[in-house]
Amino acid sequence: MGKEKTFYQELKAKGYTRRQFLKFCGIMGAMLGLQQSGLAQVVDALQSKPRKPVLWFHFQECTCCSESFLRSSHPLVGQILLEMISLDYSDTLMAASGFQAEAVRDRSMKANWGKYIMIVEGSIPLGNPGYCTIAGRSAKEIFDEAAQGASAIIAWGNCASSGCVQGAYPNPTDTKPVHKIISGKPVINVQGCPPIADVMAGVITYILTFDRLPELDAMGRPVTFYGRRIHDTCYRRPAFDAGLFVEAFDDENAKKGYCLYKMGCKGPNTFNSCAVIKWNEGVSYPIQSGHGCIGCAEPGFWDAEPLYHHLPDVNGFGIEATADQIGLGLTAVAAAGVAAHAVVTNIQKRKLIKNQMDNDEPNREAFAADERQIEQQERTLERKAHHLEQEKD
Repeated sequence: MGKEKTFYQELKAKGYTRRQFLKFCGIMGAMLGLQQSGLAQVVDALQSKPRKPVLWFHFQECTCCSESFLRSSHPLVGQILLEMISLDYSDTLMAASGFQAEAVRDRSMKANWGKYIMIVEGSIPLGNPGYCTIAGRSAKEIFDEAAQGASAIIAWGNCASSGCVQGAYPNPTDTKPVHKIISGKPVINVQGCPPIADVMAGVITYILTFDRLPELDAMGRPVTFYGRRIHDTCYRRPAFDAGLFVEAFDDENAKKGYCLYKMGCKGPNTFNSCAVIKWNEGVSYPIQSGHGCIGCAEPGFWDAEPLYHHLPDVNGFGIEATADQIGLGLTAVAAAGVAAHAVVTNIQKRKLIKNQMDNDEPNREAFAADERQIEQQERTLERKAHHLEQEKD
């Protein structure tokens, strides 16, 4: 039997150029936040290591996760990812069907026992086996058998990661996510309904490059892609900080691109990379298209707040709160002065942001008056702080 082809050799055989290969490595390195030395490791690994065998299983789901994967934000990523892995079994994508497909799966499992990555799309019902049956076998039976020989399991999408709509109340099929069914195997949860395809490419690239799993958060998600809230990277965040909100989907504020928080946007408590990587070849994401985030990257989002009810009030003056509340260690008097300063400053910033978003010319006289007010507050604050220092001495 000949030596297995590396990822790079497979690309060359399919007509990809060295330039395209390096471009893909650069995209992956940037997504993973690697430095120059780390990027060199990616290039070296992908051109020297054999492709990773992958078995992709579909259980109780709608296949939107596969659709997302096949339509990644960078066409290069979607195409090359299929070359990066040795996709030995996927009952949705493979040409074979019926007994032939099952034979291919069994043969690949036997040949790569302990080495293959198992990708699971969909939750696994524990109720009546008939809820999800493939070739006369229940989803649970198929999952248990394949999971035993996997080196790692990627729970692809919210169904596999947390049950999604099938697991929503009253959960009639008694469906469970992957991590609640198996133990003793590393599980990577790639949340989203659907998840971003580039995340899959990033995870597999990391495993191939460093021969280990990426850093995961408390929910088993890759920190690189789920380490920040959508709220923190949203282009509408300045409107939130300035208190500029859409009150109805057809109002003037919606046309001006104000914050969708009051329309039920779950961005403040949803961790994902939507605002950074985006969708549809990097063109847009739900908030940019005018609809609030529904929180699909979080467990149990179907049973959480109704989609168009806003979250409980998010406290604070806005993103500047940490800077404007430096005086928290001072006495209540000084802290009150800092708070007053923060309020006045944010009034100023609100006007600036509103003018920018409305494309209006700023009222220079009004801003000059605000500046004088801020200066007066600062002088008052300095006097209070000086007085406190004297009392301390």
